[in-house]
Amino acid sequence: MLPVTLYQAQNSLMPNAALYFISGEGHVVFSGPVLSLLTPEELKSVIGHELAHYHLWQWEQGELHIVDQLVQAVANDPRASSSHAEIARRFQLYTEIFADRGSLCVTGDVNPGVAGLVKLVTRLAQVSAPGYLKQAEEIFAKDAVATEGVSHPEAFNRARSAAMWSAKGDDATPQIASMIEGVVTFEGLDLIDQARLVKSTRWLLEQFLQPKWFQTPAVLGHVVKIQHLPCENAQKTFFGSERLGSARIGSEQFGDLPGVGVKNWSSPEINLVLFLWFLFVVFCFAVCPECSGDERSESQRSSGQTAKFV
Repeated sequence: MLPVTLYQAQNSLMPNAALYFISGEGHVVFSGPVLSLLTPEELKSVIGHELAHYHLWQWEQGELHIVDQLVQAVANDPRASSSHAEIARRFQLYTEIFADRGSLCVTGDVNPGVAGLVKLVTRLAQVSAPGYLKQAEEIFAKDAVATEGVSHPEAFNRARSAAMWSAKGDDATPQIASMIEGVVTFEGLDLIDQARLVKSTRWLLEQFLQPKWFQTPAVLGHVVKIQHLPCENAQKTFFGSERLGSARIGSEQFGDLPGVGVKNWSSPEINLVLFLWFLFVVFCFAVCPECSGDERSESQRSSGQTAKFV
C-alpha cells in the first residue's frame, strides 16, 4: 500500500492540487481553498487524479517517468526544433487525459470529476456537471475543436474526453486523439508524425521510381536527399543490388548540379519542402512525359533506356 501525505500550501490563493513524485511515497499538495470548495466525492476525484500521475510514473519500472524527463529536457534545449517541443507538449496533454481516467476509476462516476475540475478552474461554489458536459458537446457540434493547451487541455476538452471514455472505453480513443492533436499540419508535426511521414514518403518513392526511364541521375539525387542516406545506400534501399542501367548515382556525379549535394539536408522542414517539390516533378513526368522534355519513343520507354534531360 502506498503511503500518501497531504499538504496545504500557504503561498497561493488559486485552488489547485499537485503531486510531487517520490518513488514509494505519495505527496499531494493543495493550494488555495480546495478543501472547502469541493465536496467529498469531488475531493476524492482530485486525489484520484493526482495519484494516477504517481501510478503512471512508477509504471514499467519508472520508464515513462524517464521518458517524460527526457522529452521535457530536449524540448527546453536551445537547439531543439518545433517537433521536439510538440512531442513534449503532447506527452503532457495525454498525461492529463490519463490522470483524468484515474479520477474516474476512483469515483466510478464522471460527474464528480467534471464538477471538481470546473470548480478548480472557475472557483465556482456550485457546478452542474451534466450541464457543463452538454455545453461541451455544443462546442464540438459546431466545429472540430482541438486543444490549444500547452500542458493541460482546456476544461471542456478534458470533461468531454472523460465522459467519452466512461461511455465507450478504448473505442473513444480516435475521437479523443483528434480532440488533442487536431488536424495534422507540417508545422505541427511531432517526432512520431515525422516517422510516419518518412515511412509514407519512402513507400511513395518506391512506387514512383519503378519505371526505368524515370531513374535519372537528377531524380535519384533528390531521392538521396530525402532518404538521408549516402547515394549508393539509397540505391540499394530502393532497388536492391540492381544497377540502374546507365544512371550512376555516386555522390561525385552531382558536383555541377545546384542543390543536389547530400550534406546539410537533415532538417525535417527542408525534407518536407523537397517532398512536395518531388511529388510535383513526379506528376509532371508520369502524367505528361512530353511536357518534361522526354522525347523518347514508346519502344525506348519499354526497353528501359535512360533519357538525358537538358
